[in-house]
Amino acid sequence: MKINGIFLPHKKGTENSESFKIPTPKTVRIPMLQHKGEPCNPLVKKGDSVLVGQKIGDSGTLMSCPVHSSVSGTVIGISEITLAGGKICKAVEIETDGKQEKSPDVKPPKVFDKKSLYMAVRESGCCGFGGEGYPTHLKFDFDEDKYDIDSLIINACESEPYVTGDYREMLENSDSIISGIKLIKKLLNIEKAYIVIEDNKPTAIKLFREKTADDPSISLICPTARYPQEAEKVIVYTPVGRLIKEGQQAIDQGIIVLNVSAVGFIYDYVQTGMPLVSRRVTIDGDVIKTPCNLVAPIGTTYDQLLSFADCNKECLDKLICGGPMTGVCVEDLNTPLCKTTNAILAFAKPITHSRIEDKCRQTNCIRCGKCIDACPMGLMPNLLEKAYDKKDKAALTKMKINLCINCGACSYICPAKRNLAEKNQLAKELVKS
Repeated sequence: MKINGIFLPHKKGTENSESFKIPTPKTVRIPMLQHKGEPCNPLVKKGDSVLVGQKIGDSGTLMSCPVHSSVSGTVIGISEITLAGGKICKAVEIETDGKQEKSPDVKPPKVFDKKSLYMAVRESGCCGFGGEGYPTHLKFDFDEDKYDIDSLIINACESEPYVTGDYREMLENSDSIISGIKLIKKLLNIEKAYIVIEDNKPTAIKLFREKTADDPSISLICPTARYPQEAEKVIVYTPVGRLIKEGQQAIDQGIIVLNVSAVGFIYDYVQTGMPLVSRRVTIDGDVIKTPCNLVAPIGTTYDQLLSFADCNKECLDKLICGGPMTGVCVEDLNTPLCKTTNAILAFAKPITHSRIEDKCRQTNCIRCGKCIDACPMGLMPNLLEKAYDKKDKAALTKMKINLCINCGACSYICPAKRNLAEKNQLAKELVKS
């Protein structure tokens, strides 16, 4: 079976930029919602002193994970903020003292089986390192009598242009990644692990071939670079040939999928006990003078991060949180860095020449079929658009709209500039209603 997709410009201008740890900012604003699910409740109040790694937010709901302070200092307020994706939540604002003193609660957890791994990863605050931020510990919450997990797939593709954080993680933290894979395999009793790295990353491929040469239970898979290779439904098929059907998750096919940076973090957390309080983020775009990968405390504002990359803010017109295919536009430079922020891309105003405008104008569908060829899920975006316009829920359901993975390939490839990807998301909401 062929998995469709599209070929995107590489544009990895920061792939050779070693990660730089920025100085502690004077203030941070740490959101209580940085993951898919329910927001946390603040555990601190104005005037409280906090330390690095101290838990400052938590929730008793299953679909949630705690939030920790990324700095030491004093809480100067708790307010409401709007996140990059448009959601509103509470945030703890902290004035830093520059000492970066570590909380006494930061201790290596005792991890010796599946349950203790689940608890440790939850307490670490780890969630998906991009996109919606699915709480990572929930991937280890499965019934061993119901699910026979035989494969661990490590997502090291990073196929969107510009973004290079995972690539730098592979080069800078390879030992922790390999140790993390072995730890998770052992605790979950998984026979085989697959590290999936696209073939346009030869340096990382060479390094990981050397690191895994003595372990036949870990295989390196190097598919042709094609977007969206890193999507869960695609990356599962690449090494083991299994299809995740509508309504299923990878675990239903006996597979656990983890991001390569998450695996490295989990191992480091088991060794140190330091929760997820900082993030490697790619800063790039045509108004960025010094494209780079920065390691910054959670809660650092975009404005501060852009300043470190010498952004020409006077020419800034479009600011994107995430990659250019799946990211979201941001209007407020005071938006804080979150656990799920893998890139901040800054671009200048578009050329206003009439011919350029014509190229961007939406026209009627010309029935070329390019959107169908591009869809990795084998959907028909052109027909889904028509069904949505008619508000035909039955047709949308029959054509399996819920298999759409939000990759945006259909809109990207469409010569008529139809808003296919956007309508797919609206269509999924319509079917739910």
